[in-house]
Amino acid sequence: MNCMERTIQMNVLSLFDGMSCGQIALQKSGFQVDKYFASEIDKYAIKVAKANYPDMVHLGDVRDVKADDLPQIDLLIGGSPCQGFSFAGKQLNFDDPRSKLFWEYVRLLRELQPKYFLLENVKMKQESMDVITEALGVEPIFINSNLVSAQNRQRYYWTNIPMGNLPDDKGLVLQDVIEDFGVVDREKAHCIDANYFKGGNHYSYFTKHRRQLVFSDDTLNDYRKLTPLECERLQTVPEGYTAHVSNTQRYRMLGNGWTVDVITHILKGMDA
Repeated sequence: MNCMERTIQMNVLSLFDGMSCGQIALQKSGFQVDKYFASEIDKYAIKVAKANYPDMVHLGDVRDVKADDLPQIDLLIGGSPCQGFSFAGKQLNFDDPRSKLFWEYVRLLRELQPKYFLLENVKMKQESMDVITEALGVEPIFINSNLVSAQNRQRYYWTNIPMGNLPDDKGLVLQDVIEDFGVVDREKAHCIDANYFKGGNHYSYFTKHRRQLVFSDDTLNDYRKLTPLECERLQTVPEGYTAHVSNTQRYRMLGNGWTVDVITHILKGMDA
């Protein structure tokens, strides 16, 4: 990756690390990472992360991570499980056991006292947002990934990293990411989620505005789903990054992952 090396060296702890999009963003930002510690339990995501970053240290379940076992952490990042918050789910909020894992992020933030922290999550009910905001002590920043990608992906970011403006609009459109053949009927893709591997149909696409389709021609009759490579491009992940696992797992982790160039923009504020 072409990036200017920055002078800040740091130890990083990434909770709910997934396929390690945070590490890609740090590399794109040009920061030197001394040690990158990651908490993750999905074996496929770990396989992809280790294949791309073999020196990273995996710590397993976030509930087993102890501050006393770690060196000074300069940056804490993470996107706690969103299923309980998402409007696409049952909206159990903090009653969902997965969403309760947010409090593990809070625990380690308080115990480690890093210089910088960043938490990402989906659009959710205001009362849940207020709980997160009070616990972290910062107001969330709303960013739609369509500024840096050909995908509509609306997310909130809680961080103490100084950030001035939103990312510049790169003007990318969906047709830009299509591999070879295919017609699309919109400039920005619907948000890719972890269930995208199941594929879509006309109803889910046109009525529920989910599961982006690529059509064979302008009649919009015959269609296919996006390829894993096209999803990597939508998430601004390096091409082929997820190629170490099955296509089903590639779709799942890309749907769960971060839009890397949004995170890159935020992290650059660390040397402001």
